[in-house]
Amino acid sequence: MTDSYMLRNLIKEKGFKLKYIAQKMGITYYTLQRKINNEVTFNSEEILKLCDILNLKDLEEKEKIFFKR
Repeated sequence: MTDSYMLRNLIKEKGFKLKYIAQKMGITYYTLQRKINNEVTFNSEEILKLCDILNLKDLEEKEKIFFKR
């Protein structure tokens, strides 16, 4: 389960728009919204792409965002 709040804050901090991120990931804006809202899960390839776009390298932070318990 994705920590939607943390992910949205990180995207905002980095100055990105969801449309831009969706385009870079090769998915629609609507699909990205659904994934962030936990209606659909991110697959491992999407997580890697998103971390690359956001320059997210800290393993602990990745786990907090994408593997919330």
